[in-house]
Amino acid sequence: MPQPISLLALNEIIRDTLDIHLEPHYWVVAEIAQLTFGTQGHAYMDLAEKNGNKIAAKMRANCWAYTYRTISGKFQEATGQQLKSGMKVLALVSVTFHELYGFSLNVKDIDPNFTLGERARKRQEVIERLQKEGLMETNKTLTLPSVPQKIAIISSVTAAGYGDFINQIDHNRFGYCIHHNLYQATLQGSDAVSTLVMAFNKIALDQQQKHYDAIVLIRGGGAQLDLDCFDEYDLAVTIANSGIPVITGIGHERDETIADLVAHTRMKTPTAAAEFILSGFQEFEGNLTGLIKRIDKLSQLTLKQEDSKLTDLKGRIQLATKATLQQKNQFLNYKKEQILSQSKHLHSLENIKLINYRKSLKLSVKGRIQKAQTQLIQLEKEVKNLNPASFFEKGYTRTELGNLPLHLAKAESGKEMVTYSLSQKITSTIHKVEKHGK
Repeated sequence: MPQPISLLALNEIIRDTLDIHLEPHYWVVAEIAQLTFGTQGHAYMDLAEKNGNKIAAKMRANCWAYTYRTISGKFQEATGQQLKSGMKVLALVSVTFHELYGFSLNVKDIDPNFTLGERARKRQEVIERLQKEGLMETNKTLTLPSVPQKIAIISSVTAAGYGDFINQIDHNRFGYCIHHNLYQATLQGSDAVSTLVMAFNKIALDQQQKHYDAIVLIRGGGAQLDLDCFDEYDLAVTIANSGIPVITGIGHERDETIADLVAHTRMKTPTAAAEFILSGFQEFEGNLTGLIKRIDKLSQLTLKQEDSKLTDLKGRIQLATKATLQQKNQFLNYKKEQILSQSKHLHSLENIKLINYRKSLKLSVKGRIQKAQTQLIQLEKEVKNLNPASFFEKGYTRTELGNLPLHLAKAESGKEMVTYSLSQKITSTIHKVEKHGK
């Protein structure tokens, strides 16, 4: 059995072995999982390597205050951003082993070019994925109204870009009225993407009542790495699939994010976004003014043309009316003469007819009178013959039974009957009734 040694002795062996066999420095690719600072300005980090979402390796690291100030200043000058947690870096480190504190890395330098390159690589991967999924042009196919009167703004109320945008929209010199609502979101840091996506989702829920014409995503300028959240896939997909046209005013002129690429319209700054919206109003107003002028000119031209047509038509109508009246007067005069001539002829004919009718009537009346006189004489004779007195004079009598002629009454024995002659009225009693004749 080997001779036992102390723990301190073992750690000293490990320290010496590492010093002998390891290089003085190594360039290591790792993610800053955690970054804190001591009271003296020293930086303490946890460097990690991930395999998917799992941590495959992890080690403590430190960077002394003087060195960190140098590294941090150089990094910020190159990238426009300070070192922070979640950032993937290429660090120059030395491996140390302390008998009491164990293994750690001492950071000597950090290459800012690697961080910029890593950002570009990730950005290209997202772009290629969006292209493969056909989302790069989706939002651009939506129709952006020429006059977007209702807009939803995604920004932070404290962002300078938001203030510039609102000031330009609300106090535009043209007096255009644009209704807008702010949907607040974090514009940088680890929570930025989730809050931006939440803002888009809230707008989608409100759209049925608000009827927004456009969404304006505003940030303003900043360090290029501060714009990393606008290169994230989740935000890009949300913008692409938004049912409302998206206008971006995220960065300065040199900054173009993936959010800009998938949006309907990309403007360089919030101020430029405001100018773009107002330009739509100006263009619409200009077109409307031009259209009004054209309508006015066309109306005047049409009125002149129609007035000329009416004047010409009036003259033609007057000539046609005069000619028609002359024709009608000639026709009426002809008809008048024709009627007068026919009237005279008809009058002569009717006079002849009347004379003939008068003669015929006289003859007819005379004949009728003579005929009537003859008929009257005959009737007088017949009436005279029908007079009962004439019958009585001839020796005839008239017998009544119950005030009825005998042939109409029922003759029975015992009844009285009255017989009239020319000079006598004879009352007799029936003793016997016998049938006679038919």
